[in-house]
Amino acid sequence: MRRIIRVSVLLLLFLHLISCKRNPYRIDVSSVDLNIEILRFEEELFPISPDEITDRVPCLKEKYGSFLQLFSYVINAGDINDPLFAEYLVEFCTDRQNNEVYDSVTEKFSDISNIEEELGNAFRHYVWYFPGKAVPSVFTCITGFNSSIITGDSVLAIGLDRYLGADCEYYPLLQIYKYVAAKMTPEYIVPDCMYGWGVSEWDFDEMNYAGENVITRMIHEGKIRYFMRCMMPELPDEMIFGFTADQMKFCRNNEALMWQYLMTHDLLFRTDYLTIRKLTGEAPFTSYFTNESPGRAAVWTGFRIIESYMQKNPGRALEEMMNDVDVQTLLEKARYNPQ
Repeated sequence: MRRIIRVSVLLLLFLHLISCKRNPYRIDVSSVDLNIEILRFEEELFPISPDEITDRVPCLKEKYGSFLQLFSYVINAGDINDPLFAEYLVEFCTDRQNNEVYDSVTEKFSDISNIEEELGNAFRHYVWYFPGKAVPSVFTCITGFNSSIITGDSVLAIGLDRYLGADCEYYPLLQIYKYVAAKMTPEYIVPDCMYGWGVSEWDFDEMNYAGENVITRMIHEGKIRYFMRCMMPELPDEMIFGFTADQMKFCRNNEALMWQYLMTHDLLFRTDYLTIRKLTGEAPFTSYFTNESPGRAAVWTGFRIIESYMQKNPGRALEEMMNDVDVQTLLEKARYNPQ
């Protein structure tokens, strides 16, 4: 009996080690006491009678603070302290299409508890890795299709009209490409929130890199995806990068070939915007590779460089790496050499 117990314990330990090896990003955040409560701005705004909006503006300012100003900029209503702001808000709320969209949003997102839970778990990881940083207040809204994620100082907002589903009737009318609309689904809300929060905390232009070229942009975008991976360790890679299963398979199967192509064609240190955009920007595929490749394929390579760097420099904290702007040293210490 004692032998059976000993074998069972060893088996459980072995399975635990296998599990940890399988997902090295998984950490225990149970000690982090944090819950996200999302304020539904659209549910307060649209039911207001147009005749009452002007009188309600002071209350909205007090309740929604800096978010209201960010929202106003997104819908092109200007400064919320401008006397004309109330008129712009009335115009926005009485627009027929906006009201139809509000009905669609209300139906599709009647319950957002799952979003609150997933976002809460992601920000528990954020607090664990960055204990000195503040967690934003989170809001939902309708933006007239202008913005998916809005970020500001301690503010994170979700434009729910940009997540109505790939088959949403409005997206073709807005000439949104199908490969973009494919990711305008509820499943992408939390990944997009963490990406948006990451690029706001580590804004490329504010990071003061030595210059902008392909490898610098690859490294920076790779950092943001690595940040996302750490915040959401259970999320599939496809969701982290916005790739289909076949596109993800292409990147894994052709990792060495893509890196070799970038080096042999002297693309890594190119500074022209078009080359940088083709390799790291939104597109149906990466034109330097093949039609089977995803757009932003070089971002996957940037992520793999960062992953190699963190694996080979285990004493390096995530925050230190995110703030590091010495791309050349980072690249050297990554010793990235895909086979």
